[in-house]
Amino acid sequence: MSERAVVFGYHEVGARGLDVLLELGLRIPLVVTHEDDPTESRWFASVRERCDWHRIPVITPEQPDDPSLIERVRAARPDWIFSFYYRRLLGPALLALPPRGAFNLHGSLLPRYRGRAPINWAVLHGERVTGASLHRMVEKPDAGALIDQEAIAILTNDTAAMVFGKLVCAAETLLLRAVPRLLAGTHEERPLDLAAGSYFGGRRPADGRLDWGASAWQVHNLIRAVAPPYPGAFTEVAGHRLELLGSHFMGEAARGPAPRLYWEDARCHADCADGQRIRITRLALAGEALDRERFHALFGCAALALPRADNSDARVIPSCMEST
Repeated sequence: MSERAVVFGYHEVGARGLDVLLELGLRIPLVVTHEDDPTESRWFASVRERCDWHRIPVITPEQPDDPSLIERVRAARPDWIFSFYYRRLLGPALLALPPRGAFNLHGSLLPRYRGRAPINWAVLHGERVTGASLHRMVEKPDAGALIDQEAIAILTNDTAAMVFGKLVCAAETLLLRAVPRLLAGTHEERPLDLAAGSYFGGRRPADGRLDWGASAWQVHNLIRAVAPPYPGAFTEVAGHRLELLGSHFMGEAARGPAPRLYWEDARCHADCADGQRIRITRLALAGEALDRERFHALFGCAALALPRADNSDARVIPSCMEST
């Protein structure tokens, strides 16, 4: 008889992780997932739908420490618990149930970027590599011994969504390699050096506000870290909230005084405080695309001065600037 695993999962990684366990022959008597948030745009696969395809019982409790949930998992008699992008921390009562252990797949190269939104944080900080980590779950989040990792590259103009697509494939590769070793008892576990990494919290839409006192690389990193399908970066200027939903970095020199937003050769650019510029590939206002003609009609000028985060120069820099 094949071994039994209860899966806690959500999002694309949750669906793919479930696929891998089934492919490897594990019996899945129960899956725990989340109800979709009606305020969140769901652009990823549904774990619930995967369960429907395979006729697997699925439940969506509000909290993982609910006594009825613990009893439901106990009744499933799991040899293993796996957590794939489940959004809540599993407590000691759940972790103690499976005799062969509980394991989590995390979207970073642990011990770096423990906690929430690891891909977004890695892109925001300009990292060149991240990856997926399978580790043993303990009461402290993302702190248990490491089983295996799979690294992926972050290219200069990758968005967080593009990196996430790579991560999904890396997660599948990692699980296909590591889970058979777990089942066979031939895996190795390496304690994490938590001092070598940091813990990060969740991000809110308000965290997408741009600081035009930052360098071009930093501005670009924030834009691509929160680009759609995430809420997007924005700046407020001249009474309008501009949404900067895409950018391209080439290390080019700014064309004029910074920070400012302007068009050149029918393309939008932002000159940044460090004397470099980035191309803005997607600019919007109130959710509608903002092209050159509409930009000029709205602001009445060829170049728009951009405020720094502390707004210290708002009184001395006009909203309109001379174009190059």
